[in-house]
Parts: sequence; structure tokens; C-alpha cells
Amino acid sequence: MSLAQPDFGVLKKAQRGDERAFTLIVRAYEIPVFNYVLRLVGDRSLAEDLTQEVFLRVYQGLPSFSLRSKFTTWLFQVTKNRVLDELRAIERRPRATVNLEDVPPLEVLDAPFERLETIDALWRAVQQLNVDLKMALLLRDVVGLSYTEIGEALEITLATVKWRIYKAREDVQLSLSREGITFVSSKPERALTVGS
Repeated sequence: MSLAQPDFGVLKKAQRGDERAFTLIVRAYEIPVFNYVLRLVGDRSLAEDLTQEVFLRVYQGLPSFSLRSKFTTWLFQVTKNRVLDELRAIERRPRATVNLEDVPPLEVLDAPFERLETIDALWRAVQQLNVDLKMALLLRDVVGLSYTEIGEALEITLATVKWRIYKAREDVQLSLSREGITFVSSKPERALTVGS
């Protein structure tokens, strides 16, 4: 389930400034990057802006990208760095208050209510994770990177990747069990397949 690497010829053309080749790269990776960023920041508009900024940085950095590395690893390093910069900036900003009347109504989806509740509880549990655990978990279970690719993207050891993913899944499963949600599988990693 790992993300495929871009075609080598397309990547070389994009490095030389071919806009059509770069557009192919953006189309191939914008959804995984957006989904990852959205789950990290929790705000659709901000995630859209950050995704655009990530691809702007990728475009600017592509000429110096070393073809000895995996493109997806580098892409998610760029994404991680941009998201962390934004999260730090958000922490420094004063908090704004919102009236409940100003909050838009929830969208109604064609799914059984219990399933929607479970998916909502799952994402709330993921949102409660610290950023290190959340990044590793989302890169694995939402983006589909291998443990090795996650280690390279987050610039951590393979052992740290495994521990963070294990700990994140364990924390999510504990959070869900506190809400009375259990899964048939005894493996925590199965829990995240529920709505992703």
C-alpha cells in the first residue's frame, strides 16, 4: 500500500522546469499530502493553503533534489517541515473565540449513524495524539508509507518509527475503548482502517 514513486523521466523533466511534468507530480501526490496535512492541522482551509505551499516549496527545491533519494520521502520531509512551522506559529498566536452559532452544521453523509460516530471518535482520538505520534501514524495508515520511508521523512530511526506507530495505535485504541468502541481484531492497527 506504499505510495508509488513518480516516473523517472517525468521527475527529470520537472527538475528541469517542465511545468507539465510538475503538474503530473502534483496530481499524483496532492491528495495524499492534503489528507495528511488536514489530519495534522484539523482545518480544511488551512490544509489547502499548506498543501499549496508544500508544492510551491517542492517546485522550488526540485532542481536540487537528489535522485538517489525516494521522491515521496523528500516530499513528506518538506510537508512535515511546513506543517511544524505552521503549528509553532499557531501556538504563538493569540486564541480567537468562536460563538457556537457561527459554527457551520455538520454534513450528513450516507452512512449508518453508528459508523459515523465510530469514524468521528476515531479521528478525535487521532487528533488528541501529540504531533510526533500523529505524524508517524498518519504517514503509515493514511498515506501508506513504509516504516523506512517514514523514518527518512521524519528523520528518525526505524526503531523510533515503530515505537511511535505502536504507541499511537495503542493510545487511539485506549481512547476508543473509553468511549465504548471496540474492534473485533486484537491488533491496534486494524482500528484505523475503519474510515480511512
